[in-house]
Amino acid sequence: MRIDQEEVVLMLGNEAIARGAIEGDVQVATAYPGTPSTEIVETLASLAKEYDMYVEWSTNEKVAFEVALAASYCGLRALTAMKHVGLNVASDSLFSSAYTGVKGGFIIVSADDPSCHSSQNEQDNRIYGLHAYIPVIEPSSPQEAKDMVIYALEISELHGVPVILRTTTRLSHARGPVKISPVKRSRKTGLFERNPEKFVCLPINARRMRIEAINRLKAVEEAFNNSKFNMIEGSSKIGIIACGLAYAHVSEALEYLQAHNNVSLLKLSTIHPLPKKMMIKFLEDKEKVLIVEELEPLIELQVKALCHDLNLDVKIHGKDLIPLAGELTPQKVLHGISSFLGVKMELPQEIELKSQTPPRPPILCAGCPHRSTFYAIKMAVKRKKVDAIYPSDIGCYTLGYYPPLEVVDTTICMGASAGLSCGFAKFSNKIVIATVGESTFLHACIPALINAIHNPSSFVLVVLDNSFTAMTGHQPNPATGINAMGQQVKPVLPEEIAKACGVEFCKVVDPYDLESTISCIAEAIEHVQKGLGPAVVVARRKCSLMLLREHRQGKIKLSKRQVNPELCKGCMVCIKLVGCPALIPRNEKVMIDDNMCTGCSLCEHVCPHKAIYVVES
Repeated sequence: MRIDQEEVVLMLGNEAIARGAIEGDVQVATAYPGTPSTEIVETLASLAKEYDMYVEWSTNEKVAFEVALAASYCGLRALTAMKHVGLNVASDSLFSSAYTGVKGGFIIVSADDPSCHSSQNEQDNRIYGLHAYIPVIEPSSPQEAKDMVIYALEISELHGVPVILRTTTRLSHARGPVKISPVKRSRKTGLFERNPEKFVCLPINARRMRIEAINRLKAVEEAFNNSKFNMIEGSSKIGIIACGLAYAHVSEALEYLQAHNNVSLLKLSTIHPLPKKMMIKFLEDKEKVLIVEELEPLIELQVKALCHDLNLDVKIHGKDLIPLAGELTPQKVLHGISSFLGVKMELPQEIELKSQTPPRPPILCAGCPHRSTFYAIKMAVKRKKVDAIYPSDIGCYTLGYYPPLEVVDTTICMGASAGLSCGFAKFSNKIVIATVGESTFLHACIPALINAIHNPSSFVLVVLDNSFTAMTGHQPNPATGINAMGQQVKPVLPEEIAKACGVEFCKVVDPYDLESTISCIAEAIEHVQKGLGPAVVVARRKCSLMLLREHRQGKIKLSKRQVNPELCKGCMVCIKLVGCPALIPRNEKVMIDDNMCTGCSLCEHVCPHKAIYVVES
């Protein structure tokens, strides 16, 4: 919803970042969806027309970065957003952008995920700034998230440097009051002025560019020394430095311990380069200092080096008292500060919620086409009597790891299913059957598929095509036929890409047509056994949540299933083999939840007593 008057609104941290982009006159926003960053560009996409902004879901993070960087080169303010591992994909462009510098303000939002809530690792992307000579800032609240976007754009434009805004899951998905300001949008037209010496990273230019990048960072440091987002509270000889969201945890802990008057607190939001003048002012009279930061000891190591260089006799604590792994919680910070201050009192412990329901792993949705495809893979392997390796990828289908499906042997990063398959096919004596979603296939699998043709590798690649980037909330992707701004566009289909790469065996199946899917995968296995190169099977059926939505809107009819209680023997084979959450044990028999069923027919196929039948709805 468009809001242009000054008022206070309850916002997600990610929504606040989007609001900051609107108020900061960002004209181009790009991303590849990934939790916990998705809502930033999702929000901007919903408002793009109202605020005359160009927004896109890009094919991958590297492309998203480069589209936004090109806008900046043309003098437009730009933002690109991605989860922490997405910045790995864009890192080539990231490092070179620091050398070329930028023209229009350019923000890179890196949403880190401490505790791996929805990620394969918990890397700390503040280190990218240190490595790439790019400033890093970190807000401590949704309000600061909005305000610091505007600040970062100004710093970026003034010093001609990209700026990383680092958030974490807790800030991205926390809600807080945000004071918004009236919006003043400009109507700029991008203009690229040729300057090869600035934009071409040949060695003859890059050697000079590195010096320029270093000098730009020194100028940013001077600005950070006067940043309103850093502040010192109190004048004690005992100090605490709190970075980003950790500041909120530290403030709560000091209030609980009634220790505000006993501590001098430095709230640090400009993470790199460190505002050294401010740091020295804070450190020079301290006896000991605790640094509270999430994940790596980035600030801790720099402060220790600064104290050494200046011969300051300050005892620095950090990861000896604050955990190195996992996200910070109020309790963890409270325990660390109480140890640091030597406070002996009864401290609250982490609360363990006791549920009345038995624990269960995350599972695929009822009627998910991926479940049918995974079951078909297992049946095809059984039919062909082969041993198989199952590399998989990042997406909903990674849940095929869990019983009863258990057809995921590896998950490394986006696109690794195909890359690992090139190796497994060469270095093992088993049939390799990889699985990947259509969005991830287009994101990162194409080079590996080309590699499988160029350096012949024979494996089965099953593309699980459910028409959307479903795991992050049904964002469109190149295969969907619609883009972030709602334009109907030509879909880019995985089977056409595969054929263009030189794949000879390429077929499309409907996973709800189970027998045909099993037969097709069995045929693909035969192709691979003969060493004829990769075989691609595209299992295409719309995400079950979308099917249910369309059914409830009256757009489609579903052939749902029900159980005949007279024929059901209570053997539970359907539950044991399929694991669909719509199948519910009841009175030693099975029933089907009509609200969840999408009519995939998988349970009907596996029932040995023919107790499951079709109900038209």
